[in-house]
Amino acid sequence: MSLGETAADSAPFFSDDSEAEEPAGGAAAQRTTEEESPASGVTKGRALLTVLILCYINLLNYMDRFTVAGVLPDIEHYFGINDEKSGLLQTVFICSYMFLAPVFGYLGDRYNRKYIMSVGITFWSLVTLASSYTPKEHFWVLLVTRGLVGVGEASYSTIAPTIIADLYVKGQRTNMLSVFYFAIPVGSGLGYIVGSQVSAAAQDWHWALRVTPGLGLLAVLLLLFVVQEPKRGGIEDRPDHHMQRTGWLTDLQALSRNYSFVLSTFGFTAVAFVTGSLALWAPTFLFRAAVFTGERPPCVEGNCASSDSLIFGVITCVTGVLGVASGVQLSRQLRTRTARADPLVCATGLLLSAPFLYLAIVCAQASTVATYVFIFLGETFLSMNWAIVADILLYVVVPTRRATAEAFQIVISHLLGDAGSPYLIGVVSDSLRKTDSFLWQFRSLQFSLLLCSFVAVIGGGFFLATALFIEEDRRRAENPASDDEPIVVPKSGRSTRVPVSSVLI
Repeated sequence: MSLGETAADSAPFFSDDSEAEEPAGGAAAQRTTEEESPASGVTKGRALLTVLILCYINLLNYMDRFTVAGVLPDIEHYFGINDEKSGLLQTVFICSYMFLAPVFGYLGDRYNRKYIMSVGITFWSLVTLASSYTPKEHFWVLLVTRGLVGVGEASYSTIAPTIIADLYVKGQRTNMLSVFYFAIPVGSGLGYIVGSQVSAAAQDWHWALRVTPGLGLLAVLLLLFVVQEPKRGGIEDRPDHHMQRTGWLTDLQALSRNYSFVLSTFGFTAVAFVTGSLALWAPTFLFRAAVFTGERPPCVEGNCASSDSLIFGVITCVTGVLGVASGVQLSRQLRTRTARADPLVCATGLLLSAPFLYLAIVCAQASTVATYVFIFLGETFLSMNWAIVADILLYVVVPTRRATAEAFQIVISHLLGDAGSPYLIGVVSDSLRKTDSFLWQFRSLQFSLLLCSFVAVIGGGFFLATALFIEEDRRRAENPASDDEPIVVPKSGRSTRVPVSSVLI
């Protein structure tokens, strides 16, 4: 440990004048260096370019994820599968995605993040391309390849927000995160649109899965040659080499005691449950409603729900942009009045989305227009959470634990959220179906989707609970030394760093 490092974190109990003078010179040199270049080690122009590239990759991430949902009726018809097996397509993807997220979170807190993401995206692109060649007799191959796609996506989703956190702080960070999370609804909507329209143009749903791989390989090149790795915590005047690093188990223990992180994660789990269910089943539900009311003919030769997927995709894009933007703006205005603004906005969004989603589901057989209007309103309120939840995590967790926190938020929210919700909706739908008539194909799926409204209300309650702890947890993250500050005490004539708690009685 150098004297400069010692002075940055703590002061020794006993030191002579020469020891006191050296750190001062080191600090002056450090200030000079910081004036020449940003604290993150990345110029402003490169930082903005990095965010745009990460946003582009995030868009591809969600575009690929929901391409399958856009052509789900075609896949069901092609393989001759029921709702239960259809739900597995999303479940196997989310399961591999969430179980590998902690691995990439651990690596992302310790190694070069852009190289980890590059390897993961390359793997994801190649596996997605391979899945488009699945033969008709081997549905299990499509399940396996969709599961492997989650491996690549876990490497990106876990790490990318932490890079943005190391490039910007406070209001700028919120703005950049909102740009980054715009890509979630927009990418999801493009997945429905591109999937359904490419399938219709090629008269083959396999081609829908061949769009994103090439764009993914372009993203890898941009990562390798344009993105620059920022210093962890440098932008917050807490560079990672000055911060006390702890073991993985210690990190998990600290996160488990962070009530804002835990409660907001459970709140976000409800968001994942609802969005996962709607993402896979909404176009199919709308198609079955149209068949039941006689507006559309039954699916016979493929291209079953191309128009429904197109409309739902457009709604998802527009509501995502409106929801994220309005959520960030509302949060920014309320922060001047209360430090609890973020969780309160998240809670409001979920609680308001619940009745509109309920009305969208129960009105489907009566009015298609009313259904789309209620879906529009419900998804707008639901989308208010995306950027705010990410911002909450970043300011209640210290920089050296952020990738691990991102990873475990992914695990919990997907394990209890969208990993099982598409499959659960499919199982409930099959169990409720009394006959294979068009009536019961529609009714059974309608009744099972009503779960989404009740889960949204529960999620709103978790965010209200988060508001009780958000101020204290943010203070601890901004001043981690206040709870257990490393100090230096003499030991056998040498300076030794120990925690405050081990010497104060």
